[in-house]
Amino acid sequence: MTSLPELPPEAFAKQDPAPDALFYAQPRFVTHIDDGAIQAVTDLYRDLLPPGGHILDLMSSWVSHLPPEVPFAAVIGHGLNARELAANPRLTTSFVQDLNGDPSLPIATASVDAVLICVGVQYLQDPVAVLREVARVLVPGAPVIVTFSNRCFPTKAVAIWQAVRGDDQARLIALYLRHAGFPEIAMQVVVPDGAGGDPLRAVIGRTPAGV
Repeated sequence: MTSLPELPPEAFAKQDPAPDALFYAQPRFVTHIDDGAIQAVTDLYRDLLPPGGHILDLMSSWVSHLPPEVPFAAVIGHGLNARELAANPRLTTSFVQDLNGDPSLPIATASVDAVLICVGVQYLQDPVAVLREVARVLVPGAPVIVTFSNRCFPTKAVAIWQAVRGDDQARLIALYLRHAGFPEIAMQVVVPDGAGGDPLRAVIGRTPAGV
């Protein structure tokens, strides 16, 4: 199933092999990182997202952590629970799709100015296939911003994610991005371990700039 020849297929196995749609059938109106980490995500988005742009929030929920004062032309939300997406006030449109069953995004090529994946990458069983689609829908030079902490649903996170920590998880995401065709990748510790709350790291990939 994986598009990473360096890693065996079992690296992307889950303790709970049932379809993810079953796990997410009931809405969870909670946040999965603490207030400090949420603010750090918002600050990162404020620095990196183009005001007035078209944003795709993959693996979203009832909150997108976007800076409240920044307007966007469109915010497309994706997730596995329609009620959560419907409750998100920043979304202008949304769709429900299991990316582990179908990584193809129903979005036009080169139509999105940024893609967000906040505390969700650990659940992807073929992350390279999904990120290749992300690269396709992004305009030239645009970013995908992947943020993560040390929290997850352990029965749904893939095995390799749970086998590594911190900086190695960031390197794993960078590996995904390289295989997906992102030539520019940056890793950043946003909230360090031991800072008194949830740690937060970001891995940012950019598509090739246009000629």
